[in-house]
Amino acid sequence: MIDVQHKHIVVIGAARSGVAVASLLNRLGAQVYVTDSGTIADEVRERLVREEISFEERGHTHEAECGEFAVVSPGVPTQAPLVQYYLKNNKKVFSELEAASWFNKSPMVGVTGSNGKTTVTNWIQHTFKTAKKSSFAAGNIGMAFSDRIELTDQNTWAILEVSSFQLDHIDSFRPNISLILNITPDHLDRYDNSFEKYYKAKFRITDNQTSKDWFIYNFDDPVIKQHVDYLKQSKDHPRLLAFSAEREVPEGIFIRDRDIVFKINNNEENLMPVEEVSLRGLHNLNNGLATALAARAAEIKNDTIRESLRTFEGVEHRLELVREVDGVKYINDSKATNVNAVWYALDSFNSPLILIMGGRDKGNDYSELIPRIREKVHSIIAIGESRDKIEQQLSAAVPHFEKAGSLAEAVRLSKRRAKRGEIVLLSPACSSFDMFRNYEHRGNEFKKEVNSL
Repeated sequence: MIDVQHKHIVVIGAARSGVAVASLLNRLGAQVYVTDSGTIADEVRERLVREEISFEERGHTHEAECGEFAVVSPGVPTQAPLVQYYLKNNKKVFSELEAASWFNKSPMVGVTGSNGKTTVTNWIQHTFKTAKKSSFAAGNIGMAFSDRIELTDQNTWAILEVSSFQLDHIDSFRPNISLILNITPDHLDRYDNSFEKYYKAKFRITDNQTSKDWFIYNFDDPVIKQHVDYLKQSKDHPRLLAFSAEREVPEGIFIRDRDIVFKINNNEENLMPVEEVSLRGLHNLNNGLATALAARAAEIKNDTIRESLRTFEGVEHRLELVREVDGVKYINDSKATNVNAVWYALDSFNSPLILIMGGRDKGNDYSELIPRIREKVHSIIAIGESRDKIEQQLSAAVPHFEKAGSLAEAVRLSKRRAKRGEIVLLSPACSSFDMFRNYEHRGNEFKKEVNSL
């Protein structure tokens, strides 16, 4: 545990994670100063005032440069001038996740990857609940780790969804069990449009792990396998467990003859038939395999793992059925904030589709979706800042392409075009920040509009 008492610490960014870590450090006796280049939300401002934490908004003054070190909210890019000021002056910059981990007493599971993080984090927690193991979920999932530190103890597991932004500024963060589900281009706007910089940020989740820890990885992802080859060069690397729905693995979990098979210490055990996994789609099968391995690494019994894989119902805003209207199903997949997530979503359905997509572009190449769109989608309705780019790349791939000025308009347009037996799918491939506070806000607005039809 790091002693922060009386240390002057600047927290950059007053969103959810920033105010959570500011509150934690303040409770532990630090002299905290919060700074935000934008306007601080009313409820955040009220919390800072209530807890007597100094702050500024709509820009950074000299006082923001005076911290012994800075803690950065994940929404603030490393390229931000104030973050660069600290780095160039040889002052440390830590992520909220890193700062919270200094005071953590729990064993940790860290889940990262381009897609599936929220599903797997929730699925792992569902498995722990099924096993009657004390646990909580936090991190990128919507509840900052800093707001859960008081719950930590050696008998309670912290199950953390971890983004690349949170890993950018770690120093000692060390999960007992880490998972990388997959790596596909995402958030390239934050990484100088470099896929290499992005995936290296993801790989930092294993930086401090040793042979006492576990690393669970996607055996079918060539970029991740390169990282595994690198890890194997160290004598003290974490113990490795692979998952694959396509081929047998040397150690881990795989599919043989439509059965899920554990292979641990050269012993094979049939777990259950693939058909009994509750969530549909190949991507969710992989998510279930990763979850099973994390549970096994935490010494949860096979009977409990089977029950969890059979009973998990998924997460809000991820392929969530909102309602059926006049024989048309409306699906909320607002959590799909990159191209690969939309590919997985399209892969989950066999009915004709109307696709609502768009938002703030993150350097996406939407043309990667063309094969799936030609096979599944007859209409695209594009919204948000990216709608012109989507039109340029995808309009020729569908019989019908329209642009809408709002999500409400997109829902109304889709209702006019959809026929009985079809699906209207909100799967944006973009971040939400051009029109909404976050993907949850976007998904809830979609549900509100659908429920008003």
